[in-house]
Amino acid sequence: MTPPVPGRPAHRRVATAKTRGWAGWLFVVPALAFYAVFVLRPIALTFQYSLYRWDGIGPSTWVGLANYGKVFTDPDLYDSLINAVKLIVFFSAIPVLLGLAIAATIRRIAQSRLALVARTVLFLPQVIPLVAAGIAWSWLLSSTGVVNQFLSLLGLGGVTRAWLGDLSTALPAVGMIGAWVLLGLCTLLLLAGMSKIDPALYEAARLDGAGAWREFASITVPSLRQEIAVCVTVTVIAALASFDIIYISTQGGPGNTTMVPGLQIFYLAFSERQVGMASALAVVLMVLVIACALPIQWFAKDGKR
Repeated sequence: MTPPVPGRPAHRRVATAKTRGWAGWLFVVPALAFYAVFVLRPIALTFQYSLYRWDGIGPSTWVGLANYGKVFTDPDLYDSLINAVKLIVFFSAIPVLLGLAIAATIRRIAQSRLALVARTVLFLPQVIPLVAAGIAWSWLLSSTGVVNQFLSLLGLGGVTRAWLGDLSTALPAVGMIGAWVLLGLCTLLLLAGMSKIDPALYEAARLDGAGAWREFASITVPSLRQEIAVCVTVTVIAALASFDIIYISTQGGPGNTTMVPGLQIFYLAFSERQVGMASALAVVLMVLVIACALPIQWFAKDGKR
């Protein structure tokens, strides 16, 4: 609190504090207005549209919660949600676990040129546009792509296939593309967190006879609770809201094996002109994202306490 100024009446001090409070709100109002117009209003309109059967042009028909019921009973719509959940394994688990191992390795060789090169190479997928990445991986994973040519050179020609066109491998192949894109981000976030760990903890552990694995499990991982939570949150949201890579590489095929909610919403709204159904699926997707992200944040806060 501001100490009282000698000779200034109390009511003037109160008026000054109120003026400063209003001045602070004036700085916040533009950001709040922007957020309300471009975030809150579209969310409210989406929920409103989800209660109607509407083609986006003609008159709408009130259907209540019927669109939401169809989301969970229509196999195509429900399977798209299941595919998004499956992608979490590739988009989240692989980048975080592999990022931990790579970050720990880079930390041990932090002073060498190899560490700088590794950080640069790993972060490149974050710089490359996702559309370009999707096109490049479509070429690499095609039936005559580099991946199949490499497998043939190793004598594994029997396992070659069009990885993005096979019903059994299309979704894992898309997942591996997502893991490649997100690995660099997770690695750098975890590496930044490792740089804040007190070196004295590692020295004390070595004096007690702890090996590299024991240091990693007992010091590194517990100290990175916040960073791991951020990585998991970002990657889970990326998996559930995936669109770019899948649209470019498979467009939801073959069949609907790689169809995800984001792509399904796009098709429903702009190809099939079912704006109400697309809005209902968008609301369900938003709730799913929140339901996955909030527990991760609570877990991170509990660990901080």
